[in-house]
Amino acid sequence: MISNVFLFPYWLALRIRHALYDSGKIKSVSHSVPVISVGNVTAGGTGKTPMVEYLANLLQGECRVAVLSRGYKRKGKGFHIVKEDDTSDVAGDEPLQIKRKFPHVIVAVDKDRNHGVEQLLALPEGERPGIVLLDDGFQFRKLKPSTDIVLVDYNRPIFHDNLLPVGRLRDLPEQIRRASVVVVTKSPGSLDEWERGTIRQQTRLRPEQPIFFSTVRYDEPLPVFRWEADKRYIYSKEVYLFSGVADDRPLLAHLTDRYERIGHKRFGDHHRFTRHDLRALARYANRNPRALLLTTEKDAQRLLHCSTLAPEVRRRLFYLPIHAEFLTWEEGMEFDALMRRDLPEKDPGGLLF
Repeated sequence: MISNVFLFPYWLALRIRHALYDSGKIKSVSHSVPVISVGNVTAGGTGKTPMVEYLANLLQGECRVAVLSRGYKRKGKGFHIVKEDDTSDVAGDEPLQIKRKFPHVIVAVDKDRNHGVEQLLALPEGERPGIVLLDDGFQFRKLKPSTDIVLVDYNRPIFHDNLLPVGRLRDLPEQIRRASVVVVTKSPGSLDEWERGTIRQQTRLRPEQPIFFSTVRYDEPLPVFRWEADKRYIYSKEVYLFSGVADDRPLLAHLTDRYERIGHKRFGDHHRFTRHDLRALARYANRNPRALLLTTEKDAQRLLHCSTLAPEVRRRLFYLPIHAEFLTWEEGMEFDALMRRDLPEKDPGGLLF
């Protein structure tokens, strides 16, 4: 009851804001190219970046793809096209990760998403994207996407949660009914038809809203500093994980099945590693000479340019790549077909390869 009273002003502000957009009193802008938004109603941890990467991989052979992100916690301002040799301070960790993984995809950052799309469309004809993937765009209602994908964490039912700061919701849970597509992420592979139907019912979707289920897969560790790495540490039975992501529980569960001894240090999401953090990491490495030092793919982008990392740390520092994988039943791969529906008509001049 106390939490309801405490959260009422935030709840009311969100209701009024959405009502103004829904009534048309505040306008949403559409653009001349398809825009696929990937977002959520929860604060972090639903797997937006792996989903954006899944879409980039799916669509990049069909037309020129651009990814537009806010570039959370970057120091730069305004519109910026991300380059592979940027730092996370300039580009943000997630955009930099996407650019390094998909060098042929245009990756840009801009807090004002409409301005960002306009700048992408102002590129020369041979560079202009045919489709834009909008990272974390569900709450940016000034822009009206062609497709709104909303991600829900299987382990965090949105109608059993509270608004921030009491819970993890950054938006009203009923806003999920605006979504074009809902994807339940981090799902176990053992979901049967009854449980999938129960989740759909609990999520309170409209009958016509498609719902899909995906999980996360981890690949083999890769070195953060590939020219200095000692790859023999990949086979160690000891691992020390330090991470600055919203939810590292699935990663810990994955490591438990593989390693006999696990050390762990958790930081806040998008944490900027300090000299103190790096010295503590070096001390752990010296005390545990057999341990693999492991971080997340996103954290690796921020660590790559830390000049004060000890040589022993650089030699043993690896990250674990992650990707989204859809769970298929009788529906097959309809999600891919649904995403390809937004593609513009093929134009030989618009293809990248």
